[in-house]
Amino acid sequence: MAETEGRVTLWGIEVFVASAEEGSISAAARRLGVSPSAISQQISALETALGATLLDRASRPVQVTPAGAMFRRHAQTILNAASEARAELAMADLSGMTTLRLGVIEDFDSDVTPHLLTLLARDLKGCRFLLETGASHRLLDQLDTRALDIVIAADSGAEQAPEDWREVHPILAEPFVAVAPRGRGIGDLPLIQYTARHLMGRQIAAHLARHGVKSAHRFELDSYAAILAMVAGGEGWTILTPLALHQARAFRAQVEVQPLPVPPLGRTLSLSARAGILQDMPARIARHLKPLIAAEVIAPALADQPWLAPDLRVL
Repeated sequence: MAETEGRVTLWGIEVFVASAEEGSISAAARRLGVSPSAISQQISALETALGATLLDRASRPVQVTPAGAMFRRHAQTILNAASEARAELAMADLSGMTTLRLGVIEDFDSDVTPHLLTLLARDLKGCRFLLETGASHRLLDQLDTRALDIVIAADSGAEQAPEDWREVHPILAEPFVAVAPRGRGIGDLPLIQYTARHLMGRQIAAHLARHGVKSAHRFELDSYAAILAMVAGGEGWTILTPLALHQARAFRAQVEVQPLPVPPLGRTLSLSARAGILQDMPARIARHLKPLIAAEVIAPALADQPWLAPDLRVL
């Protein structure tokens, strides 16, 4: 390749894949922690090196061109190979690991995740930690595509064939509960539903349907705080988990937690990683997590609602 043609770099490929997946230069910049101008420069350099236009950046959202679609398949293969190479090198000496990409559901944002990162930083000196938060299904998809190394997320609850590529460490079991305005029952109130766009909302909706409950609802929200603010204001009742209540505990004094008006429903959360890559690190992180969850989430919940035991527990 001539000097003037430029070079195809791993960073350029990562920038291209992020831009294609996000459909936006600015969103790709936020995801990768750089400026939009740096993203644009990398895309331009990659297109110059390949001699093809990969993205139509004038469209909204950004569109992948036919040439970009062709290159994207190769790009993902290259990134997967690089990820595997980093992991294999890390296996030789995990104390020398330089980057750990961790995905955690937002339910642990305010206390468990910061404490976990502090503990990991002590164990893995010199390691850079990249944290991704989001819905469980999205995080598990990123683990599948090797965009994340370790994921802490809710299990689907569905019967599935064993996945040989993934090792799973159960972390937490928790029941779903009914939450109503303090001093009021749920019989005369509408249901404020957690969004069915997320796994938890679909689990709740499916459970109600199985037991013949057709609860009309005007509101379907994806924010624990917004749901509990409306419940506290007397606008309705909802179904959530103790972990959700812990995250929105500012409203705890204004609501009452009750057993479900239908047969019990629960969920489990697990730590997942690609099997055979990180030696005993996933198990070590799971061991760090359990006492944190017991202290930060379970102990306060059982102090308020002892009847949640033994359904609320570390696994």
